[in-house]
Amino acid sequence: MSVLGLGRMGAALAGAFLAAGHRTTVWNRTAGTADTLVEKGAVKAGSAAEAVAASPVTVVCLASYEAVLEVLDPLAGELAGRSLVNLTSGSPPHARERAAWARRYAAEYLDGVVMTTSSSVGNGDHLVLYSGSRAAFDDHRDVLAALAEPVHLGTDAALASVYDTALLGLMCSTLTGWLHGVALVGADGPGGNETATAYTDVATRWMRSVGGLMTAYARQIDAGRYPGGDLTLDLHRSTTDLLVHASELRGVETGLPRLLRDLTGRATAAGHGDDSYARLIEFMRTDDQG
Repeated sequence: MSVLGLGRMGAALAGAFLAAGHRTTVWNRTAGTADTLVEKGAVKAGSAAEAVAASPVTVVCLASYEAVLEVLDPLAGELAGRSLVNLTSGSPPHARERAAWARRYAAEYLDGVVMTTSSSVGNGDHLVLYSGSRAAFDDHRDVLAALAEPVHLGTDAALASVYDTALLGLMCSTLTGWLHGVALVGADGPGGNETATAYTDVATRWMRSVGGLMTAYARQIDAGRYPGGDLTLDLHRSTTDLLVHASELRGVETGLPRLLRDLTGRATAAGHGDDSYARLIEFMRTDDQG
């Protein structure tokens, strides 16, 4: 295993490989940054080319995709038959560009996203998302598992970046909804003054039910049909009215429940009141999706 780039995340990646018992060669453009890793057993390469030559798979974690090309382009001929795993932050177009570049030099390319902070790298409860070469993923999955649970999304190299954005949006939306709930149960008034810990204990159990709804609604979205059953948008619309009213009474920010009320209101006004919450996917999309 070779690691190019020893910033905070790159150093954490190399450290996780070492902790899992993998022979690890490291390189960084700034001298001295590898010393701590060398003390833990890493081999310090004198150049990026030397690091690439030391292993059949190279993990790259640099400041930008431009920096990746700057480092690797001069030694592209050394990549033939090797696997390149790019864990540098970037956009979907960047991922496709680097995948095409790697193919020109007969390298197996994986684009990836570490879905946790550097301090949590090495914890199997977290995820690292990969997209691109299935062969590279299968060949090196056991080694990549040292970082976190490895998940291959598909052969389109852009997928990891797209999933990254979508999952971060889910995290922010979920945490904002949780904070709104904490504020509601913690406010003065009947049934109030509850701690965040007490509310969260119930909320985490409730999320299992929410997860079940997501699974059911995902099937509806994929099929393009949204049967409401006993949980229709008309019912959701009434619920959002209650949520806005409760927020006003308890002195809690009303922006989130008003957003939900407006969204469900648009759908019911368009004649979808008997449909499920999944119908709102059509109101999440704009006409201009590129």
